[in-house]
Amino acid sequence: MADKYDYDLCVLGCGPAGFAGAMRALDLGKHVCIVEGGEIGGAGIMWGALASKTMWELAKDYAIASKTDRGYRASGLSVDYCSVRATVIQAAKEKQYQMLSQIETYSPLRWNGPGSVTLKRGRGRFVTQNQVEITCADGQHDRVSARHFLIATGSAPREFPHIRADQQRIFNSDGVLNLQQFPARLVIIGAGIIGCEYATIFSNFGQTKVWLVDHASRVIPYEDGDVSDFVQENLVRNGVRVIHSGKLRDILKKPDHLEVILDFRDGHSEVIEADAALISIGRAVDLSPLGLDELGIEMATPGIIRTDEHCCVRNHVYAAGDITHHPALVNIAEMEGRYAVKHMYECAKWPLHYDNMSTVMFFYPAVAAVGLNEKGCRRRKIPYRVGYCANTLCNRAIAMRSTHGFVKIIVSDDEQQQILGMRAAGPQVSSTIMSIAHFMDHGKGVLDVLRSVYPHPTITEGIQECLRMLLDKSIFKPHAFPDYLKIRTWHPDEDDNPNDSPESQEA
Repeated sequence: MADKYDYDLCVLGCGPAGFAGAMRALDLGKHVCIVEGGEIGGAGIMWGALASKTMWELAKDYAIASKTDRGYRASGLSVDYCSVRATVIQAAKEKQYQMLSQIETYSPLRWNGPGSVTLKRGRGRFVTQNQVEITCADGQHDRVSARHFLIATGSAPREFPHIRADQQRIFNSDGVLNLQQFPARLVIIGAGIIGCEYATIFSNFGQTKVWLVDHASRVIPYEDGDVSDFVQENLVRNGVRVIHSGKLRDILKKPDHLEVILDFRDGHSEVIEADAALISIGRAVDLSPLGLDELGIEMATPGIIRTDEHCCVRNHVYAAGDITHHPALVNIAEMEGRYAVKHMYECAKWPLHYDNMSTVMFFYPAVAAVGLNEKGCRRRKIPYRVGYCANTLCNRAIAMRSTHGFVKIIVSDDEQQQILGMRAAGPQVSSTIMSIAHFMDHGKGVLDVLRSVYPHPTITEGIQECLRMLLDKSIFKPHAFPDYLKIRTWHPDEDDNPNDSPESQEA
């Protein structure tokens, strides 16, 4: 470390991006200062991905235990929200303290090897090009200088105009754990991934009547219609009332309930009486406390930092995670944080690659996605073929008594049949999606994938059968099972709206 600076790298924020970036710098023997004024792990650990997925796992297990179609019946089954909340907090704290333990292990007080990690509690603000002032919780101030900076301060739930989430009866995703008991009636505003996940969680527990409200005409509207329909049908089957094209006007607090007022495009309104409301309309970034004007940094859009393809904002300042223009996902944040550090120290071996980032939507059952969907192919005017294989024909799904799901694979309509994307629903999709993502990263086609022998019985055999079907070599044939096996094609010269969901068009 040069004598001119206190540290080689100062990381603002210790969420997924900041922590991953700091540890990559430690690998390179750098002295790192992490500045964090909130929870170690950020939203990704404390009230985002890890917390919500812990609650999802508990809800899924409870829903399975409640089933009566598997030859067993659980007697005296009950659930207490406070106990659920305690388990979720325990899981989040477990990961948080793993992170803290590693930070302390490599602190200058303990670590004698190359590099070090110093944690300073407080909010950092740039005061010069190479110096930040840290405001601590007790009002004290500290200043640190660094050669490089990584801004990774994350995001917060977006506020609804004129309706404040008091985290007592009106919640956002950061405040769900403030609930003291299962609400008898819950209205969720927003049918994106987070809204649908929480609708799944509360309906799985079976203690809450759930309304899911959105201004769009479909849940998960950016996905193909068959995927959106699948998600909605399962929510409805689980007891959720899905309300489309409804705009939230207001939430009125009454002594013993809430009145949720919705306005619709056709001119009518509806008032729903509920015990709690969850506002889930995305996430937003507030960069005003960082003092970026001191660096002359312009925002790409309000709340978003403009970065280049190397996550560099300007010279020695980098940014990663939710504050950039890429999707607010933990895996993307970690990848960007690590890459930013590699680039600033000139050891990046290949550029960042976002095309085949897989994602999992934790519904019931879960849905996984990677690459293009049919809408994306049509917008880009890419001719394609798509194969659809229902889990009904997959031996492992049959053995698990969990056949509600599918595999859908999109390939280019040419001799190469390059894999363009995949959507899957059902058990274990969070793992099986990667079996295709790896092949996509290497530009492989259907024949390349089928060289591998798939283990039996596994959920991945549904992928194998879907790929065989695209080659007209499947063991089970679409003609015998038209509801479970389907092939369709699309070409740019067809008269079709590229933004519409495709209807089945048999090849």
